[in-house]
Amino acid sequence: MHSATPPPSRLGARLSRAARIEPRERRAVALAFCCYFVLFASYYILRPVRDTIATVFGVDELQWLFTGTFIGSLVASPIYAALASRVALQRLLPGVFWFWLLNVLLFDALLAAYPASRLVAGAYYVWFSVVNLFMVSVLWSLMADTFSPDQSARLFPLVAAGGELGAIAGPLVTRFAVHAIGLGGLLLVAAGGFLAVIVLVHLLMREKAALRQSGEAQRSTLDHALPGNPFEGFGEVLKSAYSRNQAAFMFLMTWVATVAYFFQTEIIAESVSGVAGRAVVIADIALAVNVLSAVILIGGLGRFIQRFGVTASLAATPVIMIAAFVVVALSPTLFMIQAIQVVRSVTQFAVARPSREICFTVVEQSRRYKGKNVIDTVVYRFGDVSSAWFQAGLRAAGLQIPGAALVGIGASLLWGGVALALGRRYEARRESAHRGLEPAAPSPPPGSWL
Repeated sequence: MHSATPPPSRLGARLSRAARIEPRERRAVALAFCCYFVLFASYYILRPVRDTIATVFGVDELQWLFTGTFIGSLVASPIYAALASRVALQRLLPGVFWFWLLNVLLFDALLAAYPASRLVAGAYYVWFSVVNLFMVSVLWSLMADTFSPDQSARLFPLVAAGGELGAIAGPLVTRFAVHAIGLGGLLLVAAGGFLAVIVLVHLLMREKAALRQSGEAQRSTLDHALPGNPFEGFGEVLKSAYSRNQAAFMFLMTWVATVAYFFQTEIIAESVSGVAGRAVVIADIALAVNVLSAVILIGGLGRFIQRFGVTASLAATPVIMIAAFVVVALSPTLFMIQAIQVVRSVTQFAVARPSREICFTVVEQSRRYKGKNVIDTVVYRFGDVSSAWFQAGLRAAGLQIPGAALVGIGASLLWGGVALALGRRYEARRESAHRGLEPAAPSPPPGSWL
């Protein structure tokens, strides 16, 4: 039995009122907030190391790094699904973070022993690019398996804000510590963060059980493995129109993000000399992105979703990106390219991510872990690699940033249509759940494959 919930602090009380947090939800929300904070702080310590490696390889070789990452995701996802079919979720979830912690320590030793090795650098890039998606996917799977659809619409923006505040802390650590402790020292700091995440995941799993007993929450438990085979997640995506819609949303979001990432890598490589200097520039961009994202998540997204619905929040990011790409196509300056990266990242992290995570609260438990993982990793990286090779082709044909921006406009238009379809399907499933029916997606419009 939990003790009585202590009275919240003044700041906590304000956040509770803004997000309409019920007293029985406060502990779970606080744990989720802290877990996401520490995870993203560690993630954003590791991320500048990866992006600095990308500038060393150069934009002309990025498509090969993206290809390696896609292959790594394609291999890792069935392994994760196989473990989920054999290991109880309450052991599997913290176990994957233990595995990643040991990986960080291994790469710390390798980068120290072979600082000039392109093989080690490329392996780190691919490893981190695979693992970072798994970390976020696993944690959000637990969130979607803990909070009900109604709860998630109120609480997910605040949970996501914890990640953005952590993403502010991570770049600050990088900014002020990289010259003193080096890239290897940053890896050790991140490893300590993963250890804290493991503790918080254990506490959050206990709180899920308490919420389940207290009333409104997901009714699932974590004391069992999931049914199915290692490729069950792929099957769940292919056989469900709702999951295909979610996959299409992720694919196009990633496609658009990769266009902006190529812009960033090219400009920084041309404008900034030295590995440490590039790491600082990348960390500064991340800091600006996450300050703005935190403000949006704490101050506005929850209210926006409660007033206008999930469909509107899903469609907002594609609309914003259309306008951003138009501006870059007309004025492809260094300032505008930096601005589009900030705008793209803010809207993806502060609007698109929590909105799409809400959509996983209306599916069965197996799909929250297996099908979601395929979408969050394999589909995401397929979007990366296909966009990367497409842009490599554009560059080979002599089409530079303005041409790539026009491609981004077309992808964003298609993304907007997919977002509207996904939002309508989510709302239909949520209404079915309210009526006590099995969630079922509405029939697609004529001619639609979604």
